Amino acid sequence: MKLKVLTALDHAKTQFYHFQAIIIAGMGLFTDAYDLFTITPVLKLIGRIYYHSSKPGTTPPIIYTAVISVALIGMILGQLIFGFLGDRLGRRRVYGLALLLMIFSSVGSGFSVCRTRGCVLTSLCFFRFLLGFGIGGDYPLSATIMSEFANRRTRGSFIAAVFSMQGFGILVGSAVTMAAAAAFERVDKKVKMRDPMDTPEGADMLWRVILMMGAVPAVFTLYWRMAMPETARYTALVEQNVVRANQDIRRVLVDLDLPSIDEDSELRPPTRPLSEPYGFFSKQFLQIHGRNLVACAAAWFIVDIPYYGSTLFQSKIYEPWFKDPKLYNAYREAYNVAKFQAIIAAASTIPGYWFTVLTIDRIGRRPIQLMGFILMAVFLFSLAGPYDAYWHDHIKNGWFLVLYAFTFFFSNFGPNTTTFIVPAELFPARFRCTCHGIAGAAGKVGAIIGSVGFLWASRNEKKDSLGRGWKPGIGMMHSLLILGGCCLLGAVITYFFIPETKLTSLEENEGSGSREEDELQRTGSVSTNHSSVLPLNHASPAV
Repeated sequence: MKLKVLTALDHAKTQFYHFQAIIIAGMGLFTDAYDLFTITPVLKLIGRIYYHSSKPGTTPPIIYTAVISVALIGMILGQLIFGFLGDRLGRRRVYGLALLLMIFSSVGSGFSVCRTRGCVLTSLCFFRFLLGFGIGGDYPLSATIMSEFANRRTRGSFIAAVFSMQGFGILVGSAVTMAAAAAFERVDKKVKMRDPMDTPEGADMLWRVILMMGAVPAVFTLYWRMAMPETARYTALVEQNVVRANQDIRRVLVDLDLPSIDEDSELRPPTRPLSEPYGFFSKQFLQIHGRNLVACAAAWFIVDIPYYGSTLFQSKIYEPWFKDPKLYNAYREAYNVAKFQAIIAAASTIPGYWFTVLTIDRIGRRPIQLMGFILMAVFLFSLAGPYDAYWHDHIKNGWFLVLYAFTFFFSNFGPNTTTFIVPAELFPARFRCTCHGIAGAAGKVGAIIGSVGFLWASRNEKKDSLGRGWKPGIGMMHSLLILGGCCLLGAVITYFFIPETKLTSLEENEGSGSREEDELQRTGSVSTNHSSVLPLNHASPAV
């Protein structure tokens, strides 16, 4: 029988605390997007300060690759380790630690210890790894906490709203970069008298300020994150303390249809199930949840290849819209890059997130993900097919920008958001963080392939058109075709393997998609109530 506290959560009215939880949980995603998009203008500044090439703002490919990849590697490890700890120790106990790591590493990225090139880049990569580790840890914890606090009617919208904080991270990152660049240019009175190729000393301070400002929103939410109670589902289902779950949820949610609990009866040891609950590495887990876990990981892996590849493609788009970088100073170049990012975010990225927030509990996760993959493929193929014959020489054509913006819109009103939501809904409470972390880690492997692979593969085949250190790749047209093909593969995986979780309780979702579960229960190899009742010696998740 389902516990009363869980039933009350599923039917709770939307309250102020739900919106407070969205802000608290969304700060990790905010910081993720802030870092991902501000690193582009930062690398432009670093290229001007520490590398002197015929094209200002250019860093060697190996340096660019290292700075981008190291944060993603940190995210992979963070998602796996914090996902495991979130199930083993509890969501709340490790949630604040992830945010502290982000604050410390954001500030550390700006200080970067010293001012010589080798030392700065080594220090920057070290702190970006720690930043990625903290951000990665925040993914499974934020998604799981929001899913476990939400009611069944609006759970998808709430988790999507947490993820949509990425859009505001992009916008705020762009605004901070533009404001800081404009302020430095205004204060530096000598900059107008210098040759634009002569990088002002203030540029070395500018990129540090941009990175350190990413810690400010996280600092403001640290107290509230530390003060959050443990989720009632973890307390009741994993720790087996229904009384405390009832008390904790009453602290933050009011007007609950929650009858008083007979503490004496609830404090008795729970009835021992007929068989031991299965562990994560068991055959039973594989039979019941293996298909869903592989499907979620595969979909997330695939969507991050075109998403991160398209993000790096922005440099190909904004360059023709601005003057030759030799004609303006370092401040102005950082300002221009950030301005273009802000335009794309406001026109396509943020609207895509909020279309998902408004419709996901009506349309469903699976249809939105399927539609997003298909339309991403359509727009990427529209860019790729005539790229060499037409678009290469007409990037300033407004339709090119529209097609590119639509790939971001349908990524966020599509699989980029839904792949974050579905793993937080499909798995039992004692495995939920771990499974979300595994799916997210697979996504960041795809992100490395998409960002680093696209960076190298998209280079023009003609050697004389490449900068120093670059080797010829397969070209932009073929790279975009591959990204479009990835989207079609994602659509196939979604259609055949991703289950729908709309308007169902988390406990109902636990075995969805598995035809083996009923047979396993009939034969007695799996406890009928494999999440809600655990023996006392399994208060911690069995792994």
